[in-house]
Amino acid sequence: MNRLKKNLKPIEGDYYLTPEGYRCFTEQYHLRRGYCCESGCRHCPYGYDKKTNQYTKK
Repeated sequence: MNRLKKNLKPIEGDYYLTPEGYRCFTEQYHLRRGYCCESGCRHCPYGYDKKTNQYTKK
């Protein structure tokens, strides 16, 4: 297990359900987590672009 990763339990405002029923994590959650998972998240505050595999300034 990677010791750098935090095991955070979602709190109110960390996610919402999409019309398809998936959890979509908000910028609030990503910032609490403290790192980018490089999955191309919709609300990524770190500026990661999955298509180019690069970070852009935000």
